[in-house]
Amino acid sequence: MDATHDRVKSTGGTPSEASQSIRFAGSVLDAQRHVCAFFHNPDEEYRVLLPFIKDGFERGEKAFHIVDPKRRAEHRLRLASAGIDVGTAEASGQFELRNWADAYLRDDHFDQDRMLALIEEVLDGGRQQGFARTRLVAHMEWALEDRPGVDDLVEYETRLNYVLPRYKDPVI
Repeated sequence: MDATHDRVKSTGGTPSEASQSIRFAGSVLDAQRHVCAFFHNPDEEYRVLLPFIKDGFERGEKAFHIVDPKRRAEHRLRLASAGIDVGTAEASGQFELRNWADAYLRDDHFDQDRMLALIEEVLDGGRQQGFARTRLVAHMEWALEDRPGVDDLVEYETRLNYVLPRYKDPVI
């Protein structure tokens, strides 16, 4: 049994990839990699998020983003403005962009069990595709609306905090 091989297999990459620091908003993410970030406006949001996102692309990590369907085109443009070739990344499987309705609000309501299963599916899937990490960025403005299931959001976030320590992937 080769200990290095086992470590590579369990982390989804080489030991050096798995141990690389992850920078976000001027800090280094440690063992806890679930971050809730609030922004005053989209310019501030992308000023903070784009360096984190671009770093992941440059390292060859998977990117999975969930956005407001009304801001989908803008999100793609913001990524492109940072030098990310969105089309190529999508075609290669490195980048996946989903709308709220395809993640949080399937069947037009929030179901925390389904969402937790999706998060695990995405993070496990990144490894299965050969990516050392998946950087998951989820926009959650929908939670400010009167949507069915939104009252379960605090419980969902608590449960998510029990799921994410099993992964080395940052979730913003």
